[in-house]
Amino acid sequence: MTELTWHRHADLSVDQHLALRTAAARLTEEFSDIYGPETIERFLYSSYDQFATGSTIPNFLPLLAERFARQRLTALARVEGHHDDGKPVVLFLCVHNAGRSQIALGFFQHLAGDAAVAWSGGSEPGIDINPAAVGAMAERGIDIAGEYPKPWTDEVVRAADVVVTMGCGDACPIFPGTRYENWELDDPNGLDVADVRPIRDEIERRVRVLLDELAVPVSRG
Repeated sequence: MTELTWHRHADLSVDQHLALRTAAARLTEEFSDIYGPETIERFLYSSYDQFATGSTIPNFLPLLAERFARQRLTALARVEGHHDDGKPVVLFLCVHNAGRSQIALGFFQHLAGDAAVAWSGGSEPGIDINPAAVGAMAERGIDIAGEYPKPWTDEVVRAADVVVTMGCGDACPIFPGTRYENWELDDPNGLDVADVRPIRDEIERRVRVLLDELAVPVSRG
């Protein structure tokens, strides 16, 4: 890793340094035929910085950074034409990426399986997934507890065929040539599971319509 990288992250613990080195090695193995180590490390450490200012458990940060960097590198490879598997890509955006967009992502991935790609993000990412959203989705047999709020980045938005916005207004990014949909939905923030259920069910309905429009077969549910 470059001296600049280590200097900027001199406050990391030995365990965090080791975890990030290991993450960098895994990402390099996955993307070495497309990007060099410096690009991969830049994405990894900038992804780490996205979460380091929050109150997320420090020891979990390298794993979050690795997952986010992998998503970003995959998106960049699509944008630059290095990877084209023909699958439609959908990005769900809301404010905190803790409720609506995570519910939509959960339904999309559950119903589409490997036939399409979906990501999510927020204009002002929260710290944790809304527990009522987790509970409401668990009732449908879909586990979103392992997801995490994250920001959107340019390469992720540019890689999407469809961007679905949910309440982020002018903060949501607009790029020419991308299909946009705005879903007017109540914010589940502060609601209990009973109040989230109608929001969940409406999101499922819209996800199913979107999958049909994209000619993606529903594999489950």
